Amino acid sequence: MVFSRVLLAILLGLLVLNLIEPSHESFEDQEASQGAVGKSLLATIDCGVACSGRCRLASRQNLCMRACGTCCARCNCVPPGTSGNTDQCPCYANMTTHGGRKKCP
Repeated sequence: MVFSRVLLAILLGLLVLNLIEPSHESFEDQEASQGAVGKSLLATIDCGVACSGRCRLASRQNLCMRACGTCCARCNCVPPGTSGNTDQCPCYANMTTHGGRKKCP
């Protein structure tokens, strides 16, 4: 009786794995085909390093890092230096809050 339950559990486990595996492979194939094109066109930057350089002189570093991280993730760009230089990253410079203020430090 115990042997039959173990055998049944193993068979059900294999069935579930068999159902999950094909969809997982197709997702990987799809991701690989899209990722190869996207990654070759856009090189992602390390937002943590870029924003820590941008916010190193800010009086409210946690706020600056949070805002800069959001802007960096959306634009994949952070202007060099601690302020200004926004002409090198227009997406970063043009992002605003709901109140109309500049979002990115």
